[in-house]
Amino acid sequence: MHNEIDEIINTYKKTVYGTALSHTRSRHDADDVFQEVFLVYFRKNPVFEDEEHRKAWLIRTTLNHCKKITLSTWRRKTTSLESAQEQSYSFNFSSCEENAVHAALRELPEKYRTVLHLFYFEQYKTEEIGKILNLSTVNVRVRLKRGRDLMRKKLKGEYFYE
Repeated sequence: MHNEIDEIINTYKKTVYGTALSHTRSRHDADDVFQEVFLVYFRKNPVFEDEEHRKAWLIRTTLNHCKKITLSTWRRKTTSLESAQEQSYSFNFSSCEENAVHAALRELPEKYRTVLHLFYFEQYKTEEIGKILNLSTVNVRVRLKRGRDLMRKKLKGEYFYE
């Protein structure tokens, strides 16, 4: 049983943690979401048709736990240290451009951040994103376009020229 647990966590840890970090904007909250998602997974022990179904379930569960954290009453009545200190963190990427892209992505509204993350980091097609998020394919494409436009505006001075 331990081998199965380790294999599933190793296979999906980047997907779950990356999605959680993108939505909570906090390493500590992302750690909590990561732990909760895999606890729910192993408590429920769901049966899946294939690996894509398992991955979609994990992403949907991650998004639900992120929403639960960000919408909690306790969180609305507190100020995080990160926002008070305007402390930023960087990913361990090879270039500062990639860190700037992630910083700009974190600043986007959740509806754009989610579809951009699933499309570019998880390599889902727009139809698959629509199924995961219960959106029409057209709505997903509109959010992708608007999200890209917002990213372009945020990064314009540094990387885009007109």
